Amino acid sequence: MLLSVTALFLDFTGTLHAWLGWTARVQFLPAVMAVNVAVVLALVAVTLLAGRVYCSVVCPLGVMQDVVSWLSGRVSRKRRYRFSYTRGHSVVRYAVLALFVIAMVAGIGSAAALIAPYSAYGRIAANLLAPLWRLGNNVAAYFAERMDSYAFYEVDVWLRSAASLAVALLTLAVLGVLAWRKGRLYCNTVCPVGTVLGLLSRYALFRPSIDESRCVGCGLCARRCKASCIDPKAHTIDMSRCVACMDCIDECSHGAISLRRTRRAAAPEAAAAAQADTSRRNFLLTAAAMTAVAAHSRSKRVDGGLAVIEDKQAPRRSAPIVPAGALSARHFYQHCTACQLCVSVCPNDVLRPSDGIATLLQPMMSYERGYCRPECTRCSTVCPSGAIRPVTPEQKSSTRIGYAVWLRDNCVIISDGVHCGNCARHCPSGAINMVSETAPDGSSRRIPVVNVERCIGCGACENLCPARPLSAIYVEGRSVHSTY
Repeated sequence: MLLSVTALFLDFTGTLHAWLGWTARVQFLPAVMAVNVAVVLALVAVTLLAGRVYCSVVCPLGVMQDVVSWLSGRVSRKRRYRFSYTRGHSVVRYAVLALFVIAMVAGIGSAAALIAPYSAYGRIAANLLAPLWRLGNNVAAYFAERMDSYAFYEVDVWLRSAASLAVALLTLAVLGVLAWRKGRLYCNTVCPVGTVLGLLSRYALFRPSIDESRCVGCGLCARRCKASCIDPKAHTIDMSRCVACMDCIDECSHGAISLRRTRRAAAPEAAAAAQADTSRRNFLLTAAAMTAVAAHSRSKRVDGGLAVIEDKQAPRRSAPIVPAGALSARHFYQHCTACQLCVSVCPNDVLRPSDGIATLLQPMMSYERGYCRPECTRCSTVCPSGAIRPVTPEQKSSTRIGYAVWLRDNCVIISDGVHCGNCARHCPSGAINMVSETAPDGSSRRIPVVNVERCIGCGACENLCPARPLSAIYVEGRSVHSTY
């Protein structure tokens, strides 16, 4: 699962998504945001059957922490038994979960995405691993070209967002240190998905149990438990924190720990019943709240020429541009988990993480390096959270995500007195026409006029405009998408 999810973020050709795209859609939070009932029910059923299997097998961030923890144990054999039982930080866990749900309900998805496990790993893969992978590809393309081979082709490697890179580095550093020293501390203290599944796993049908008659009290199981949830003195396992790794079963040489079916007590104490009722109530409230929340080729940058061309600068847009299939800016930002999978697979370098406070880390569209080609629907096919709904090329070609605005003073026709028409020639929807202007000096000039009703906001005009550093024509986003 770890390698498959990582491959989704590294694959810039789009070939692996047809085979491995399901590994992103089975992640818990994206499935909830997409209202993918089948996946959510399947994950709930697995948790009720055998505990937090999702955390130990499916979640890429959890598996990454296990890898780091395993490496820590391999560095020194003495660190193999470095854990010990600790009481759970229940107040911290539920406080973080409450803040997470409040942020999601309030539409502050960028804040909630900071601690979402799948999104956190996605940013690590997209901002740290993907650039290294592309650099390796470009090295291979360099040598392949000299051997007259087209097995590899060069791709752009550029910094999409300094803020996103900084967050990815900080996340990797913090999780790396915690996993190296404390195993699954993050999963059992901060992770909101782990807290929700922990509430469910209290009622797991099968769970690791300690047979007191066989236990010799060596404590090796507790010192091997990366979740620090085994109390060897009381012979109990805190199932809300157990990540179902089963390391304790492998470690016990006396057969005192095994996976057993839960036995109901004949006469449970009143306090235990009250605690169960409270846990059940907390889970139902949390589930209700989360359900309510859910309610290539490189782009040609200029037309040609051998002179050094100044890079374009992004214009200040009054409304953000979101991809076709997002329905509206509100829908997009409420459902986006900021995993940045769409950013990784965009072949036209249009999508990039936002640096804005309200939409930090969530994707935004800009056309300095390319434009959104009407035939490309890759972002809509890979989005696991439903922030970008699947669309066909035909639907995308008729979806208005923005409209072009002409800036007269920036246009080379006005400033340099030359003929251009680049924007009209490259407009795929025929929304720009060149019309004659009656100039005061009597000269005949043809200037662009935009038909706003036909413009789909693809950004071809903005990207291919020869004006520098700001284009003479740029795209404003539409708050609500429409079709014609």
